[in-house]
Amino acid sequence: MWDAQRISGPSVLHFPNTSTKKLGERERERMLKFLSKVRIEFNALDPRTAACMEFLAQCNARKAKESNPSCQLLVKRRTDDHPPQITVTFVNGVEEVFDATSTPAQSIRAMILEKGQMLETEQMFRDAGEKWPVVIPGEEIDQHAPGTKPRKAEDKKQ
Repeated sequence: MWDAQRISGPSVLHFPNTSTKKLGERERERMLKFLSKVRIEFNALDPRTAACMEFLAQCNARKAKESNPSCQLLVKRRTDDHPPQITVTFVNGVEEVFDATSTPAQSIRAMILEKGQMLETEQMFRDAGEKWPVVIPGEEIDQHAPGTKPRKAEDKKQ
């Protein structure tokens, strides 16, 4: 459903519950769900700390903290020339270090969500009693897959 709203100017389409701001907020809320520890290191006088500050703000958001209260958030304010750095530890113990001078906070968040989805998928397979990782035999990979077009589209070709 959509409806047009007049906002001091031309008509604007409004899609309820789909604003990009809300999607970003949901991502920030889910991000900490997959982490057991976040360590942010930076020198406050270093002009390259933007990603660290943005990521810290996302981690400190009330809803993000509520999504995983056991996630440790450590901030180390440095006084040396060490570049800004963000280290995240996933719930499975895997640690990943990011150079915050060259990696935007959005990219770090996207990577965390991507790996988090992989963790969820792995857990789903394990809960179902399946082995992980799933091994697909080579002969099955090479098999032809049936078409996915609706029957009407196939009839129109004839």
